Amino acid sequence: MRIAHKQGAKDFPVVCVGGSAGGLDAYTRLLRNLPADMGVAVVIVNHLRTVSTLLHEILPRSTAMPVKLITEGLVLQPNHVFIIPAQRDLHVLEGGFQLKPISKPRGWPDVITVFLRSLTQHWDGTIIAVIVSGYDGDGADALCGIKEVGGITIAQKLETASQPDMPASAIASGCIDFILSPEDIAQKIGEIAFK
Repeated sequence: MRIAHKQGAKDFPVVCVGGSAGGLDAYTRLLRNLPADMGVAVVIVNHLRTVSTLLHEILPRSTAMPVKLITEGLVLQPNHVFIIPAQRDLHVLEGGFQLKPISKPRGWPDVITVFLRSLTQHWDGTIIAVIVSGYDGDGADALCGIKEVGGITIAQKLETASQPDMPASAIASGCIDFILSPEDIAQKIGEIAFK
């Protein structure tokens, strides 16, 4: 159960976009179609094993929102895009990010699942969980928990994903609200944010 009215917690929507292989295409297509002033924080949790991320250098070409590589204690803000660093688990507490050593250093990481579970426990605003192209099934185990706290879950339409394993696992969880292309995901986020 989510902790209500925790001191320092914010109430704007957080959009967690989880992906890995083929995710860059989905991230860019989504961000190009997402207005920069809609009042949501976008957190891209790229499921990486060993390589460092360059997304904070690449994605500013696709959005007018500031794109930041997450550092310890960085505060979530609306109208920003935040990128998880490699080899870290990501948590949220009292409106800021916490970075911890990756809890699953071998095999496929579960960084998306870890962050989504943290949001369900420590975020008072709307949570929108989006699973896009990638290998394995990271994120799927947390989706029913997102729905239990009133959040929205979206999977990338399989035929639009270069690696459909991750969205297919999300759909198989039985806890997905919408199955959409990246462009339509952006439109749906807009509809949710302006409700």
